Amino acid sequence: MKLVNEALMRTQDCCFQNKNGQRFRLRAAGIIIENDCVLAATNELENYYYSIGGAILLEETAEEAVLREVLEETGISYEVDRLAFIHENFFKRNDGMLKGLSCHEITFYFLMKPKGNQVLNSNSYTNGVREVLKWIPIKKLTEYELYPTFFKEKLTKLPPYTEHIITKQP
Repeated sequence: MKLVNEALMRTQDCCFQNKNGQRFRLRAAGIIIENDCVLAATNELENYYYSIGGAILLEETAEEAVLREVLEETGISYEVDRLAFIHENFFKRNDGMLKGLSCHEITFYFLMKPKGNQVLNSNSYTNGVREVLKWIPIKKLTEYELYPTFFKEKLTKLPPYTEHIITKQP
């Protein structure tokens, strides 16, 4: 029984939600830039775009998680260039899969090494819903509802160091 519980723990997301509608999630995400475009995802339940990535599993490093998530979502094996941002995000959603939840999310954003093309082999689902990937020109990010919102400013000139960003939605 102990081995079964240990195996189950290793496959669980670092995420929990309480009865008060509060949700915490530890996440790793990739910033994939090709031809001055950044890769983003959406799905039929959402009216916005979001970064490529997902929950870190128990006993998994953030870098291991981003490599796994990027491969799962794009079908392509990317390499990590460097950690670009650590984002502490406090927000509430009034629609989509997180409707009604008060969320606290910590995400490690890794800049991925470019491949030199925008070819993907995506067959990604999130919570059973098919994801759609889109290359968004960095110069046109302000025309999209994209999360995290700091991408609109920071991706136009990536800092050469890891930046810690805190976002508190009122």
